[in-house]
Amino acid sequence: QVQLVESGGGSVQAGGSLRLSCAASGYTYSSTYLGWFRQAPGKEREGVAAIYTRGGGMTYYADSVKGRFTISQDNAKNTVYLQMNSLKPEDTAMYYCAARTSGRLGTWYDLATYNYWGQGTQVTVSS
Repeated sequence: QVQLVESGGGSVQAGGSLRLSCAASGYTYSSTYLGWFRQAPGKEREGVAAIYTRGGGMTYYADSVKGRFTISQDNAKNTVYLQMNSLKPEDTAMYYCAARTSGRLGTWYDLATYNYWGQGTQVTVSS
C-alpha cells in the first residue's frame, strides 16, 4: 500500500506561482512513476506531469504546462513537488498526486495505470 497526501493548493492571480507537495508513505519503494493529474469541473481528469522514480528521474509534461511547471522529487523526504509558475485561469482544477507501482505498463498520462491516488488539492487561478 502507498499513501499519498497532497498540500500546497490555494488561490492565486494569473501569473502567480504555487508549489504543490505530495508526501508518500507506505511501500514507496514499489512505485515506478509519481504523477500529478488535474480535473476541472465538467472535464475529464488529465495528466499534468510525471517523474520516473527509479534511476535518472526522467520527467514528463503535458504540452499545456511545458515551460511553466516543474516536477521534482526529494527521495529523503519521499515527497514529490509540482512547481507551478505563470499560472493561467485555465490551470484552475483539483490537482491529484498518483503513484504507479511496478508491473503496470502504459504511457505516463494513462490514469488507469496509476493504482494509488491522493485526495486532491484545489488550485484556483483568477484573471
